[in-house]
Amino acid sequence: MTDAAVTMEFHPQPTAGEARPWAFPAPERGALDNGLTVLRCHRPGQQVVAVEINLDAPLDAEPEGLDGIATIMARALSEGTDKHTAEEFAAELERCGATLDAHADHPGLRVSLEVPVSRLPKALGLLAEALRAPAFADPEVERLVRNRLDEIPHETANPGRRAAKQLSKELFPASLRMSRPRQGTEETVGRIDAAAVRAFYEAHIRPATATAVIVGDLTGVDVDGLLAETLGAWTGNTAAARPAPAITADDTGRVVIVDRPGAVQTQLLIGRIGADRHDRVWPAQVLGTYCLGGTLTSRLDRVLREEKGYTYGVRAFGQVLRSAPDGTGAAMLAISGSVDTESTGPALSDLWTVLRTLAAEGLTDAERDVAVQNLVGVAPLKYETAASVAGTLADQVEQHLPDDFQARLYARLAETGTVEATAAAVNAFPVDRLVTVLVGDASQIKAPVEALGIGEVTVVTG
Repeated sequence: MTDAAVTMEFHPQPTAGEARPWAFPAPERGALDNGLTVLRCHRPGQQVVAVEINLDAPLDAEPEGLDGIATIMARALSEGTDKHTAEEFAAELERCGATLDAHADHPGLRVSLEVPVSRLPKALGLLAEALRAPAFADPEVERLVRNRLDEIPHETANPGRRAAKQLSKELFPASLRMSRPRQGTEETVGRIDAAAVRAFYEAHIRPATATAVIVGDLTGVDVDGLLAETLGAWTGNTAAARPAPAITADDTGRVVIVDRPGAVQTQLLIGRIGADRHDRVWPAQVLGTYCLGGTLTSRLDRVLREEKGYTYGVRAFGQVLRSAPDGTGAAMLAISGSVDTESTGPALSDLWTVLRTLAAEGLTDAERDVAVQNLVGVAPLKYETAASVAGTLADQVEQHLPDDFQARLYARLAETGTVEATAAAVNAFPVDRLVTVLVGDASQIKAPVEALGIGEVTVVTG
């Protein structure tokens, strides 16, 4: 230590810079000679390119008695082609540093590719190969079926998955595909073989009804030439997209308990169907639902978690099932969470009180402002990766929305007032039109729930 004076310089606290305007990226739209629609979006600096392929193979197109075949086909697309075995195909993807995933849902089948832009030509070739000439070898399909059969008991044991399965069964008529598990049951999956997968592929997978979305830093990339050489070599018939059946649901207020004797917690899932993204009420519905249960500061969390300590968290959300401009679409509107068994009755009572108070008193301007900031203000962070932009663009294609929908949605959210958001939330969750599914110990929770008077209570086996 010395006695020398120490001089310290103090600098003024940095101030925030001027906010730069931001809008959701706008894609360029085109088409290949084979009929494949293409959306491209140049994102400087995004060296990992994301590609999304929308395929018109909705779950309601699955043959009767073969629920789950779309999922098996999606998984089989990367399990070998006319040029590579399953092991060779996986090795080629790994050499590219690429990931390739596929999944099936009610609107259709989605294939997703991510790869460094320097390896894009090779990876696009592999993607095109998987779409153009999947092998669907008997041993590979049989393995995928066995794997899926192994997954089903685990999903049934999961309270959240079990509640979702029961809610779909309760809401939708048995004739509607949405009433049944997305990935099939043990009975239906067990019937699937390679011949059935090939037939489903031949019936529904074609470029004329497909869309490719490509997002990333495309500087110096001959996108047109690359697409023509790869996805442009994919051929198929030009059959039109099939019409979708209208979504109907029974939201008569009632409670279904999925009995889990001895369970120490109760899983809650409360829902009904509501407007999809084509409805003018969608922005207000998004905002109102977020105020109700979209974050840790929402009303439901504030009461059930902070004040009462019933739960670690409860959420309200809207999930699009299918979106269509002709009115055949719908969204699932739901509230989910879990509480300890003894708190099931009190928690539901307080939840209904929150909903009734919302209808009677409305949201506050402060709640609305926080929701707008969380939904709109952080949007640029949400879309920092090419994959997030590509996924949203693909969602818009899948839901028959205009290319500027997401950009306009943020503007509409910012313009939505407190009264409008309140009305949308109240209409989304009317206290007398909610189907409540509880996964828990029926012997402990049935009587307290019946005493609430929120609907007829029935018990089913878990």
